Amino acid sequence: MAVNKCIKYLLFFFNLLFWLSGCIILGVGIYLKVSKGGNQITNESLPGIDLMIAIGVIIMVLGFLGCCGAIRENRCMLLLFFIFLLLIFILLLAAGILGAVDESKVNNWVKERLNGFTPLSAQPQAVRDDLEKLQRELKCCGLLNGPSDWEKIPDSCRCNSTIADCKSSAIYQEPCATKIISLMEKNMEIVLGIAFAIAILLIFGMVFSMILYCQIGRKEAVGTTNNP
Repeated sequence: MAVNKCIKYLLFFFNLLFWLSGCIILGVGIYLKVSKGGNQITNESLPGIDLMIAIGVIIMVLGFLGCCGAIRENRCMLLLFFIFLLLIFILLLAAGILGAVDESKVNNWVKERLNGFTPLSAQPQAVRDDLEKLQRELKCCGLLNGPSDWEKIPDSCRCNSTIADCKSSAIYQEPCATKIISLMEKNMEIVLGIAFAIAILLIFGMVFSMILYCQIGRKEAVGTTNNP
């Protein structure tokens, strides 16, 4: 029994695109890590750049396994490809359910990570500089408790009393942890949409790889029967 060439080359090109997307994600992640330096506060609460690099590497490895397995009709590579896709699909599903159903756990996790930076007065100057930069960008003050997190309130906490987020004291009262969590919640729908799209691609990849895996097995079985 011959292997379906359409499925074989469709899986190959699917994984070639998969591999290229992994290269792009990895390249962007390394560029941001090296050139931007990052902010220690946001890196701790939202380790996006490191996660991006890890995802890029994983996608590259999977794309390579899928391409080689498809073009060489290697059952071992196809089986590894299928297993890894299944594991990623399960993890993605679990993360999506956790993020959509139990947001409180995610919020508590962020606060626990940020709690490691308190008291602010005991932190290195680099960490305090990063927090001040974050305060200017998000229009907040302190990490978990507001201005009381600081022994001496820095200028980055001060604001113009004419703007909405500024109180009569001319100091931002909302802690940055609240702002970070709010940003997460606003972007949750986008993240879930992307996760859903990736899940669909994973399902197609698993279906095509398993079809090809079975066809190669039947082909090998027929060849063994005809050549005792």
